[in-house]
This record gives sequence, structure tokens and C-alpha cells, in this order.
Amino acid sequence: MSTGVTVPRDLPAADLLPFARRAEALGFSSLWVIEDLGFRGGFAQAAAALAVTERIGVGLGIAPAAARNPVFTAMEASTLAEQFPGRFTLGLGHGVPTWMRQVGAWSRSPLTSLSEHLDAVRRLLHGETVTVDGDRVHLDGVRLEFAPEVPPAVVAGVRGPKSLALSGRVADGTLLAEPVTPEYARAAREQIGAGPGHRLTGYELAVVDDDPAAARAAVRPGLLWVGTPDAAVHTATSPYAEELLALRASCADADEFTRRMPDAWVDDLTLAGTPDRVRSRIAELRAAGLDEVVLFPVGDPLRSIDSLARALP
Repeated sequence: MSTGVTVPRDLPAADLLPFARRAEALGFSSLWVIEDLGFRGGFAQAAAALAVTERIGVGLGIAPAAARNPVFTAMEASTLAEQFPGRFTLGLGHGVPTWMRQVGAWSRSPLTSLSEHLDAVRRLLHGETVTVDGDRVHLDGVRLEFAPEVPPAVVAGVRGPKSLALSGRVADGTLLAEPVTPEYARAAREQIGAGPGHRLTGYELAVVDDDPAAARAAVRPGLLWVGTPDAAVHTATSPYAEELLALRASCADADEFTRRMPDAWVDDLTLAGTPDRVRSRIAELRAAGLDEVVLFPVGDPLRSIDSLARALP
């Protein structure tokens, strides 16, 4: 079973390499880089992290599929897989609708677009000659001249029943963004419907502190996103889903929402607390169907990564 850590999207560029080295030295099994609009490129971050480490797996979680031609996506992934066999994982998703519309890449059929991209990229990475005349993907007899001997896993970063079912059909694994509760992990595993070889990975906001109240207070700012409509699918399986929606509607802004959120909800939506509490929660998530739990630092990343490592199994 794996426990990884994410590289925060706003980590200063000068801190990326020390962060990657430290994650490996502390014993994390994987390091995940983020590609969000206006921040930093995912492939460049992954390449840098792979180059300065020796063992740790590096995942791109996630790149918006429709933002690139699938052939060029496959070329980037293949290059990393050739240079660092077995250590790179490629994550592809729909992309955030607002961002994708900003760059003119949102499809009239996001499911179809993601399916075409995932299928084409995987086939190219496995050495196939690919011809596709789809809705968004059009390839005519294209192949990689140097397909990797060990193709990287291609995972889908998705949410919602239809997207999860799509991931089960065409991807090697699924990546769930935070927050992932045990209820959501079980529901996602059922909706994916794939066999045991399909890896399910979940990002989890995490703060480890010997004082549970201090940990809870520190993690609250990371829950701002839970107050947005995009997060509803993640909390729909929670027993307090309707109460959460009502609270969100009654708040003037996301800051007020996180301040008023009951402690019990914070505990359920994050991995915050003592090392023993966080380890116990990781075990719950694995029992619910996650193959890999990825801790998402809140606060100063270079300081928090050491405290997060105290909860490693």
C-alpha cells in the first residue's frame, strides 16, 4: 500500500527540487505534481523531480487532456518513461470547465473528448500505430518512434458516475481530488467497476500535529474549495451532504463557510490530527478502496512535509 505527497501548485520554483528530495528521504512512495491554469507545467515539474530522485514514483495529477494533442502528450510521457522506467504516472482529466473555456479548449462533449484522448495516448504509449477520426481527436497512422519498453500508467482524474465509469473502461487507474471520505471512496470504486488491477488514488488535505485542535485549525483554510459547486460530488455521499449545502448557501463567502464548518465535518473531510489519528484514517481509506493515499500539505510545504511523514505507516 502506498502513501504519497503532493507538490503544492504555488510552491516556489526554487523549492521544488528540495521538496522532491525530502519526500524521498522521508519515505513517501510517490510525489504528485499539479498542473493548474496559470501556475506551472506538469511535465516540466515531473521531469525535474524524477531527475533529482532515485526511487520515488512521480505522478502528474492531473493534466487537462484537451489542452494538448494526444500525440504530443504521449511523446512527453514516453520520454519520461524511457528515462525513468516504472517511476512516472500520467494523469489526464477533463480540466476545470472555467479554465478550459478561458483557453478555448472546453469540449461540447467532455466525456467523449476525454475518452478519445485517454484511448489514443494509451495506445501510442503501448507502441501501436493509431488512426482515429473522432469528435475531438483526429490521427492518421501515427506512432511513436521510441515507444517505452515500460509504458507509464495512464490514470484519469475524474468526478461523477459517468466519468468514473469511463475511467474504469479506458484508464489504468483513477485519481480522486480532495476530499475523499471513505463513503466517497467506496462509491467511486463501485462506479468505476474495474477489476483489481485498476488503481484508485485519492488526494487528502493533511495536517499532523500532536494537538488535534491545532491540526484542525491549520487544515481549515484548505477546505475553501469544499464551498464551491464543483465539490458537491465529493460530499454527496456524506450523511451531512444536505446540511453542508445549506451552510454554503447561508455564507457570504468561502472564508465564512470554513470558519462555520463543524469540527466533525473537518475531521471527516481531512486527515488532520495526531500521527495515530492520521494513520488510522489512512487505514480506513484503504479499507474503503483506495490503493494509494496522497497527502496534500496545508501551510508551509517544506515544514509540513516533515510532520506529515510522522503519520507514514
